[in-house]
Amino acid sequence: MSIYQDIAENLMEGQTAQVRELTQKAVDEGKPAVEILNNALLAGMNEVGELFKEGEMFVPEVLIAAKAMNSGMEIIKPLLNDGDIKKAGTVIMATVKGDLHDIGLNLVSMMLEGAGFEVINLGIDTEPEKIIEAIKQYNPDIIGMSAMLTTTMKAMKEAVQAIKEAGLYDKVKVMVGGAPVNDEFAQQIGAHYSSDANEAVEVATRLVSA
Repeated sequence: MSIYQDIAENLMEGQTAQVRELTQKAVDEGKPAVEILNNALLAGMNEVGELFKEGEMFVPEVLIAAKAMNSGMEIIKPLLNDGDIKKAGTVIMATVKGDLHDIGLNLVSMMLEGAGFEVINLGIDTEPEKIIEAIKQYNPDIIGMSAMLTTTMKAMKEAVQAIKEAGLYDKVKVMVGGAPVNDEFAQQIGAHYSSDANEAVEVATRLVSA
């Protein structure tokens, strides 16, 4: 088994310490950082995504695997050149105002990162004004918003309205998701819907290539 396969398998098992150790070993052996990224860390995370999609891995396991991936990324990040990472696009992620849930938010953020997106995670209970500021600061391709309560879906509509009023709606695609959200609601407020983290990656990839 190659060291890349070894890293990928430990990542899938959520073995943070081993991933860190093996990534350092690969660096010490002179393996290029971009190869470690593509052939080990991203390869492992892509496999995690597939298993999650097939119902063979669950949210807690995916989060642990993502943590293991980040431990490897910490080692190779300083060694990567700007041109090494093929960025799929930039996504701002936020749980909307009044909602304090972040498991889905973090899961989607990690899956997007694994697919090559740069993710700016604004966290929970995010005011529309903070989203507007982030759009102006980061000039993202996509805004992703999460709501886990029927009572906070209204805040999604308000956030989209604020983006329109700020004159930024034509510059950014809006994605929404979360347990109470559906495609019909997304269309009503002028957003794109994804039902889970895997579909979020597919939708985001489609939106940046449109």
